[in-house]
Order: sequence, then C-alpha cells, then structure tokens
Amino acid sequence: MTGRATAMVRELTVTGVFAENCYFYIDDVTRHGFIIDPGAQADVIIDAVVRNGWTIERILLTHGHFDHFGAAWQLHDRLHAPIYVSTADARYLTDTYLNLSGNSPTPMTIPHYEELYDGEIVRLKENHDFSLKVIATPGHTPGSVIYYSARDAVAFVGDTLYEHGPGLTNFPGGNVGDLERSIIDKILSLPPDTILLSGHSSPITVADERRLLLRG
Repeated sequence: MTGRATAMVRELTVTGVFAENCYFYIDDVTRHGFIIDPGAQADVIIDAVVRNGWTIERILLTHGHFDHFGAAWQLHDRLHAPIYVSTADARYLTDTYLNLSGNSPTPMTIPHYEELYDGEIVRLKENHDFSLKVIATPGHTPGSVIYYSARDAVAFVGDTLYEHGPGLTNFPGGNVGDLERSIIDKILSLPPDTILLSGHSSPITVADERRLLLRG
C-alpha cells in the first residue's frame, strides 16, 4: 500500500515494579503500527489493541531495562509481533543484572529478538510510508535509542531524557559523557516543535526542553 500515512500516538501508563509509559504509534489508514516500550501489564496492552482493532507489526524497545520490556514476551506470543532492540543493548535482554530485573520480584529475560542499528528506518509492511527512524542515543545504557518521525514531529525517547532533565546514568553501562552528547547532538538538534515522549514523564517539546536545560 502507498499514499500519505496518517498517524495516531497513544500513551498507556502501565505499572509493574515501576510506572512506565508504553506508547502505540498507529497508522490510521491500515490500523497497523508499533508498540514502543511495553513495560508491564500485557493484558491491559492487549485489551487496548483488540478494542481499537489495531494490528501490531513490531514491538520496539528504546533500551534493555526490564521496566521497558516486562510485557514484551507475552505480547510477542499473543500478537505474533517480533521484538526489536538495538544491537548494543541486545545482551541486556538475557542478563538480569544488566536489565535490572535481578533484584525485582520476577527476574526477566527475552530469549528471541531482532536487532536494530543506528539510522535504520523501521517501516510497516502494510504501508511503507509509515515509519520511524532509529537514532542511537547512548548514555542511559550503551544501546539506548530514540524512534523519530520527522513527518509527525514526534520522538519516543525512552529514558534518555525526561521533561525535567537528563536520564539516569547510575546503572550498569551508564555513561554521563555519552548521555550529554546524545542529548545535545541527537535530541536537542531535532526541530524545535518535535514532541519528546519519555518513559517516565509528560511530553515536552524540544524547544521547551532546551530552555529548561539551559536554565539549569
């Protein structure tokens, strides 16, 4: 199918050990789309998919911490959607120390996944005009990425950046210098009206985030 894609973005806050923002990025034309960072409550996420008549083609992870992938394997089984993570964070999905679930009530791993690389364009099978660009933003983890749509002026930024400032770096593989470069070079360089959607805070534009960080 070809033609202009029309998109909808839906946020669903799910709660496991932590509350986390799961996102749906859906093509209005085909009702196909992506789930980004399904952290918990697979049944709640599936209910939203079924109720809206969506078909999920891919499950996209911004990074390999368990509070962002806790429901991914159940969704993979029930929605038959492959799970994608950046190459640099692939090992996090099978290591409970790195993904931080080792100290949680339920240690978690994902045995099968696909790998993404910096600059890759993730497209719908049903509408190749509907896509997200993978942009590497290391710092929170070595393989943190954001998923960016220039056409819809939206970026799913995971834990790289919040509405109140930079993400954390005090976890395995975190690096302050890398995070600062990622924020300045990769995120704050996006168009000012781009809406940043994070894992644990409210939406904020690039322009407002830039003002906030400069003020700090």
